[in-house]
Amino acid sequence: MEATAAIGTTLFADRLAAAVERKRSQLLAGLDPRPEQLPVELRGDAPLGREQAAAACTRFCCGVIDAVAPYVVGVKPQLAFFEALGSHGMKSFEDVCAYARSAELMILADAKRGDIGSTARAYASAYLEPRNGDPSLADAITVHSYLGRESLEPFLKTARRMGSGIFCVLKTSNAGGDVQDLTLSDGRPLWHQVAELISSWGEDLVGDCGLSSVGAVVGATHPRGVGEARRLLPQAILLLPGVGAQGATPADVARAFTSGPASALVSVSRSLIYAFRSSDLDWRTATGAEAARLQREVWAISGW
Repeated sequence: MEATAAIGTTLFADRLAAAVERKRSQLLAGLDPRPEQLPVELRGDAPLGREQAAAACTRFCCGVIDAVAPYVVGVKPQLAFFEALGSHGMKSFEDVCAYARSAELMILADAKRGDIGSTARAYASAYLEPRNGDPSLADAITVHSYLGRESLEPFLKTARRMGSGIFCVLKTSNAGGDVQDLTLSDGRPLWHQVAELISSWGEDLVGDCGLSSVGAVVGATHPRGVGEARRLLPQAILLLPGVGAQGATPADVARAFTSGPASALVSVSRSLIYAFRSSDLDWRTATGAEAARLQREVWAISGW
């Protein structure tokens, strides 16, 4: 924390807490652009190649940002869908991040990076550090925690220096638990031990709001796990994917907010950005209406 304070950088947790309070929202719009699922009016030449598909995805994501901006605190672009479109997709990712920033939304890059020190340093630089006088691509990034502190130290250093946020994968929303749920000798599941490590990694990045800029990813599809994660990580911001298409509801994550209104973020992707597929409304209108509904529901269940 001293290194961050020395250059006057506001910690990610404090910026997020201010945005949550201002917008009365804990909602993130997940941007998972799939060319084959775009509205017909945007699909156009997308089948002709990656360049055309990336251009269509950019238009779609920017339209989604316009629709959800009043109701969300940020967006969570999933890198995999952009990377699938090659160099044109990565340009699309950069353009979408710039557009979200112009809409005054926070950007959480869902990259789930994790590697040895030198590679991790490159990842941290790519997504969390300013480039050629421009802002960083993202305010925060998802990372893998199961490789241990060495793989995360470059991200932690960047968080201290730049005021970035980190969300460590802890308990995922998918059904498979063959690693995370392994039983330790003391009877606890492995992910409980990882939660304790995440807590220690974020101790020197606790902001004035009482929350750490080192958070954890916990699937909303495991309501009991959400409660356990909150108990183990009282100062961490929990990133909660799984509401909507994966079957979880806002009610499943109520226990995540006991540490404050900004102590958890609910990320909704497919059921939000493709809301038009189950609606008679225009795609922008359908997405905006769904974002407004989710914003109200999540704020209500958070109890704040």
